[in-house]
Amino acid sequence: MEFTSDAARAHYDAVRDVLDGVVVGLDFDGTLSPVVDDPEAARLHPGAPGALLELAEAVRAVAVITGRPARQAIAMGDLDALGNAMLDRGAELFVFGQYGNERWSATEQRIRSPRPPAGLASFERELPQVLRGAGAADAYVEEKGLAVAVHTRRMDDPAGAFERLVKPIAALAERHRLTIEPGRNVIEIRSGDMHKGQAVRTFVAEQEATGVVFGGDDLGDVEAFEAVRALRADGLPGLVVCSASHEQPDLVRLADVVVDGPAGVVDLLSSLARRR
Repeated sequence: MEFTSDAARAHYDAVRDVLDGVVVGLDFDGTLSPVVDDPEAARLHPGAPGALLELAEAVRAVAVITGRPARQAIAMGDLDALGNAMLDRGAELFVFGQYGNERWSATEQRIRSPRPPAGLASFERELPQVLRGAGAADAYVEEKGLAVAVHTRRMDDPAGAFERLVKPIAALAERHRLTIEPGRNVIEIRSGDMHKGQAVRTFVAEQEATGVVFGGDDLGDVEAFEAVRALRADGLPGLVVCSASHEQPDLVRLADVVVDGPAGVVDLLSSLARRR
């Protein structure tokens, strides 16, 4: 765990001092789960369930805030069982899926989801032609219900294919009034009406939190980082945690604490829990 400044250490201490009313938001891939070539093979870091259970005794609530569909994240992380165990220890577990468009909680045990955005079906029909035109017909296309993700990680030249695809996919998305979210060898196409920053603000307000922590690793987490910093500017103790990777070094400049991937996130959560 590395603090990026003396002020960052002070932010950590401020959150620790009000920990019983703090809410913790965490991305899934790259933060709680190591990034893998096959997105369907992702699983929680082995230490994450124990660290989250320990943290549940110290904070008000925890949320997994992810671009994945909520149902998928729950299954991959066995979050329904984990959520029940966290309730027994005094904290609620939430899942904000697809950047906050979907919601699930351990108490309700059901997913609330809107209709798919207008234009998404037409985008999907035209996508194969764009992939072929960019020499990336073998890219893996993941249908998420409310979004589509194009993965290049399993291709022979992941970075090259990614660079070739960003502009034509962005142009196709714009024609259908959708937005793109470039990430670590993945381009996600979705509605721009919701993002992780709004999910963080909603989470904080609904829980009447006394402080907030958010941890993420990719460009889709930038709005959440900025939301925490804005809430902190308004007087709420807040901490921004970057699960660092060589693929997205730019996120470090927005963070208070930099940790080494999901293993580092687990250590940070345990450290917070021990400070109660």
